[in-house]
Amino acid sequence: MNSDEYLKLAEVEDRMWYFPSLYWHVQHALKKAGVAADARVLDAGCGTGGLSLRFRADHPGWRMEAIDFSPLAVELSRRRVQGVRFEEASVTALPSANEVFDAVISADVICQVDHPETALAEFFRVLKPGGVVAINVPAYMWMWSYHDDSCQTKHRYQRRELAGLLGAAGFGEIESTHWNALPLPLLVAKRKLFRSVSDTSDVKPYPAPLEAMFNGMMALEHAWVNAGGSWAWGSSIFVSARKPE
Repeated sequence: MNSDEYLKLAEVEDRMWYFPSLYWHVQHALKKAGVAADARVLDAGCGTGGLSLRFRADHPGWRMEAIDFSPLAVELSRRRVQGVRFEEASVTALPSANEVFDAVISADVICQVDHPETALAEFFRVLKPGGVVAINVPAYMWMWSYHDDSCQTKHRYQRRELAGLLGAAGFGEIESTHWNALPLPLLVAKRKLFRSVSDTSDVKPYPAPLEAMFNGMMALEHAWVNAGGSWAWGSSIFVSARKPE
């Protein structure tokens, strides 16, 4: 992701509707997996620290560590978040020993590397037996747009494709869902029909009525997932999986 996008991310990720919803999905998965109150957790590809900030506040007993490939992202994260060790590194070469983490979180990151299978192998390596991984990626190559160009996305995924990569890496108990299902027609319209030459990414502040509308859609989506459902469509895919004991 380019430097301008990191600066935009630092400005809006604490309030734009997308990021609280992303956090909800990660939180839901880790709670369901039974991650302990004193767990050691890695945010693999932390960006500007938004997820780490939320987890640090909600789970003060967790021993949080985070890495990002971008020196700018690491510096911004260190300024924003206390009590988390941030380090410059790639998800394809984690600077950690084998079997040390109870959970690994990787949000919108493996879509930006050339060899996602290497990143998944690294997640598997650093997880303890029984540890859980939580991953988010963008969905559908047909949705490729200016947003992906600005974020330097390399691939948008199919749900079965991502599950297959996790299985090949050795993970089991794979559960997945699409999300951003209800806003999908609006996202397709913006990115495919009403795009302009000045568009960069869709990470930006929105007027309060739009934020409220999207937050309402996300609340409905969360309620369905919380009840045990999953979404068969949506612009994002969230998956969790476990390293066998």
